[in-house]
Amino acid sequence: MTHPTNRIFSGIQPTGNLHLGNYLGAIRNWVGMQKDYECIFCIVDMHAITVPQDPAALRQSTREVTAAYIASGIDPDECVIFNQSTVSGHAELAWILGCHAPMGWLNRMTQFKEKAGKKRDQAMIGLYSYPVLMAADILLYKATDVPVGEDQKQHLELARDIAGAFNRFYDVEYFPLPEPRIFGTATRVMSLRDGTAKMSKSDPSDMSRITFTDDADAIAGKIRRAKTDPEPLPSEAAGLEGRPEADNLVGIYGALAGQTVDEVLAEFGGKGFADFKRGLSDVAVQVLSPITAEMQRMLADPAYVDSILHKGYERANAIAAPNLAEVKELVGFLAR
Repeated sequence: MTHPTNRIFSGIQPTGNLHLGNYLGAIRNWVGMQKDYECIFCIVDMHAITVPQDPAALRQSTREVTAAYIASGIDPDECVIFNQSTVSGHAELAWILGCHAPMGWLNRMTQFKEKAGKKRDQAMIGLYSYPVLMAADILLYKATDVPVGEDQKQHLELARDIAGAFNRFYDVEYFPLPEPRIFGTATRVMSLRDGTAKMSKSDPSDMSRITFTDDADAIAGKIRRAKTDPEPLPSEAAGLEGRPEADNLVGIYGALAGQTVDEVLAEFGGKGFADFKRGLSDVAVQVLSPITAEMQRMLADPAYVDSILHKGYERANAIAAPNLAEVKELVGFLAR
């Protein structure tokens, strides 16, 4: 039972437009990893249906995320890009692992409590057991490293706990315990309307986020209307304390321009937000417009996008199927 030494697994849900937070927090870092790791990047459509989805919109969003991966620089020849639902091993392994995950572990997951809110009794089982499916996603490929943001760290810890429980129960060292990869260059991007809230697809205001499908005018308009405060920009980073909106916009500028916060403030310190927002619009359009144009080109040819996903499925399943067969053998299932 061999383990890979440097296999990455990560994924994004195909639920509506990808935004700047997805790009700066995740996708851009994935692009940099593809030379050093064996990378499997999934479009996690099974996770998407933990909340109601329109079927046609889900198909379209799956293609959009695929196109966004590639337009951002992820090479489908170097990396495996596929949609989760095509590899049945995800669902099969999730069931097996769910039989080794105590309810108490899942009851501690804060994201379910946040998403279910006061209507917990009406929430779907899928939303509750989502972290077990996430564990299956990772462990099905024996991934050794998982890039995660702060909001998914708890789920990765659960995946490690479940892997350990399975290994102990069957007295094997079958699943590696996946390590979190938290990148120093990952930028936590906040809402343009509220610097204390994360930029999110689920925010009802489209003005809160810059999406991959926004054109230059839309990007400029959203940045122009982004919430700020009346003070000019400070000359050093310490002056951003207690100013969440200013801190967010300066962080976005630095991430897009490849500059530190101090370098951005050396240029804009003492200036008002009108000047700064013009500069931010220019750099955002410069970085995002080529990605948007390439996405549009690919989405005009859905058959091409689907062919990439099909090749990705074949490569993913070639790894997943033998691993799942070994798991079933360990569990004691009779092979067909």
